[in-house]
Amino acid sequence: MNFKTTLDVDLVAVETDEKVAVLLELNAPAGDAPARAPRTLQVVLDRSGSMSGDRLAAARQALEALVARLDPADAFGLVAFDDEVQVPVPAAPLADKAAVVAAIRALGPGGMTNLSGGYLRGLQEARRASGSGGATLLMLSDGHANAGILDHDRLQALAAGGRREGVTTATIGLGLDYDEALLAALATGGAGGSHFALDGDAAGAAVAEEVGHLLDQVAHAVSLVIRLTDGVPALTIWNDFPVMGLEHGLMAELGDFYAGEHRRVLLEFEVPGMAGLGAATIAELELRWVDLATMTEKVASLPVNVNVVPGDVAAGRVPVATVRDELAFLKLQRAKRAAAERLSRGDATAGAQLMRAAALAVPPSAAPELREEAALLRTMAADAELDVRLAAKAARADAHRKTQRGGR
Repeated sequence: MNFKTTLDVDLVAVETDEKVAVLLELNAPAGDAPARAPRTLQVVLDRSGSMSGDRLAAARQALEALVARLDPADAFGLVAFDDEVQVPVPAAPLADKAAVVAAIRALGPGGMTNLSGGYLRGLQEARRASGSGGATLLMLSDGHANAGILDHDRLQALAAGGRREGVTTATIGLGLDYDEALLAALATGGAGGSHFALDGDAAGAAVAEEVGHLLDQVAHAVSLVIRLTDGVPALTIWNDFPVMGLEHGLMAELGDFYAGEHRRVLLEFEVPGMAGLGAATIAELELRWVDLATMTEKVASLPVNVNVVPGDVAAGRVPVATVRDELAFLKLQRAKRAAAERLSRGDATAGAQLMRAAALAVPPSAAPELREEAALLRTMAADAELDVRLAAKAARADAHRKTQRGGR
């Protein structure tokens, strides 16, 4: 792993409060797939009554394709839930793929939706089977939880706890009836992907993407610690990561990286007015990860420095466009997510208005990527007035992907 920082402005005016945005770019090395270590994948599948018919058939087909891609040394487990929780395939190396496929094909629809019960059992299995390389838990559901733990914040906290124990949680929502806010909370807490699959083909593609990331992983449990220098009061992380407060800073869980992956993280610091001229450090960045090729923990550190200059010198600075564009891009994602919250509550008018207002704020002279986002927001706003459920799920999934991965 290597990373670099770019500041929007590296000159700050003496004795003047400033905001400084820092673009952190992270690059994972190319991996040697044939020599990869075994991986652990735990699937948690909703088999409630609403999954009957095409949805469950599509899920079974996607899981069969998943099993075919894994090596016999890879660990695979399957938990299925309705109002009860079953473990058709205990997590273990895939010594008998035919038996696993038979267990998948035998799954039928059930009753209510105890999502938290299924998820907690899946976490247990993932922790039991994972090695030092951790595990990925993939949740597939088409409905709203109506039994067990229903609070989104509690479920996100459970996923964050699993992440601290080495289990990444990714989610796939099937159809138009699932609770996108709940699945997004699990994915955010678990530092994994959050997908919207309208049909069986989309579900299969989402499963394939998550499995591809798992098999190509080169860095596990990547975290970013930001320690603020004395006097720097606060910072904002604009990406959608699980964040934990530390003394004098924050720690963000970035999840796992696959070979050759490039990501961007945008930090914004509140820099207080400083009396002395010259170089000053406003923060220290520390990146930690487990290198899966050597199964060793790695650490890299980098300071964030600014130059304190007279006010007339600072007045002539030219902000770095790529950093400002990234900040603007992530602000659009926040607007999209805020609109999705309103759409999820059935308020198509308020959601559409938020998206149109965000799009209108993008000037014609903006970077192409920003103009594309503005066009997408206008399209989503129009879609919201036709099908609020579809628009809510599409907006939330799109915002999650773009704020979490950030390597577009």
